[in-house]
Amino acid sequence: MPVWKPAGWTSHDVVAKVRGILKVKRIGHTGTLDPQVTGVLPLCIGRATRVVEYVQERPKAYEAVLQLGLATDTEDLTGTVISQIDKVVIEKSEIRRTLSSFVGEIMQVPPMYSAVRVDGKRLYELAREGQVVERKARPAVIYTLDLLDLELDRDHPRIRFSVQCSKGTYIRTLCVDIGKALGVPAAMAELTRTMSGGFSQEDCLTMEEIRSLQATGELASKLLPADSALGHLPRGMVNASTAQHAYQGKRIPLQDVEALVLEEGQGLVCLYRNDGLFLGIFEADRETNELKAVKVFTSA
Repeated sequence: MPVWKPAGWTSHDVVAKVRGILKVKRIGHTGTLDPQVTGVLPLCIGRATRVVEYVQERPKAYEAVLQLGLATDTEDLTGTVISQIDKVVIEKSEIRRTLSSFVGEIMQVPPMYSAVRVDGKRLYELAREGQVVERKARPAVIYTLDLLDLELDRDHPRIRFSVQCSKGTYIRTLCVDIGKALGVPAAMAELTRTMSGGFSQEDCLTMEEIRSLQATGELASKLLPADSALGHLPRGMVNASTAQHAYQGKRIPLQDVEALVLEEGQGLVCLYRNDGLFLGIFEADRETNELKAVKVFTSA
């Protein structure tokens, strides 16, 4: 169930509230959002929690506002200002050129206020103790980065952009690094996650809608099947007898799988019975030309 997370809530707050509304213990989210950030937060409920790891791997999209002219210890405007200049004068052409230079694989140093663990402790815990520790740069991929709006008439100009990126990309850090490339301090002023797990805002329910729909008994009809978040995986079909073997965890010869197209490097497959019933996630074994069960979801 994709939820539109409101500002001021942690991702855990959303899970806890939905758990209380549905009276279901087994709920997991698919990617933490900072409390001040709004946006798409897919929740996996019941047995669907078994697909969390696959949903988390999918690209995410954001709209962000970057403010030039100041830097903070948290890399956003909630932190303490650590660097500031009075006025920034910059050309639109330079901003466009700089943004385009970040498309592709980049390296990022995780911010101190993040959940990355160093020697068993999360960075934000160390940061709250006043510590700053060395962090190793990590790769991230920026698939698209588009300029949406500019406010250049301010002493501290603002840049609104959209970005589609890989899992683990820190948009706060991206804002800071764009500022560095422009030669000025920078911080993230606003952030909205517009896509996660293949879901957009149009797919989401608000917390108010979840309460209302549950009260009227209509929420169950709004819940999406587990495989709705797995559209990025190849799909194959098998007949009823083969589906029974799949449910039992037996290996399935690839020659028995219909409508399956595997590209080079692809391994995981969503397998269905030929009447559309989702059987589970299987992995292609290239050496034996078989599918082996990874997570089976239903009987045949």
